[in-house]
Amino acid sequence: WFEYKYVVPKGFNRFLGKIAEMSDLGVEIHFFIGNHDIWTFDYLSREAGVIIHKEHYIVEIEGKKFFLAHGDGLGDNSKSFKFIRSIFHNPVCQKLFASIHPRWGMALAHTWSRQSRKSGMEKDTEYLGENKEHLVLFSKKYIQNDNTIDYFIFGHRHILLDLMISKKSRVLIIGDWLQHYSFAVFDGKELILDHFSG
Repeated sequence: WFEYKYVVPKGFNRFLGKIAEMSDLGVEIHFFIGNHDIWTFDYLSREAGVIIHKEHYIVEIEGKKFFLAHGDGLGDNSKSFKFIRSIFHNPVCQKLFASIHPRWGMALAHTWSRQSRKSGMEKDTEYLGENKEHLVLFSKKYIQNDNTIDYFIFGHRHILLDLMISKKSRVLIIGDWLQHYSFAVFDGKELILDHFSG
């Protein structure tokens, strides 16, 4: 997703319309910006009522405390990752990209995204283990300073994970809609990972 000043990317109008309809009915829709949609600004909030999160969001629901985030940038301290992330988050780079005509800019972005997904999909779907998963390590470090979180919920890694990291706290990585068709459901008492079967 890239928000040009006067141009909306082609496609997904019905999806965006349904999101707007749900928002108009009073349903809160939260969108956590990740590595494939860094350049989301205010279009979705203005046009569809979506609540945009550029950082993590902590909320209490039915007496349980949730730490919600996409997961991009949390716990990964590698120099190459920080370098590429700094380019994508740089306002000057964003303006330079915006100056490219959408015909070529969107084609370039889609090609980059496809290559990124293709090269990363195999490694991204392998569980690295409790002592190597960046999001698990991040959560363990976080509860050293704040042990009130019941659930850490992330996307980003394209894996399914439900892991107790303390007597109170669980980390859930909820998979994706590309291979797993997975999501998390909280019924007020229990939190589970589930799959959509259409």
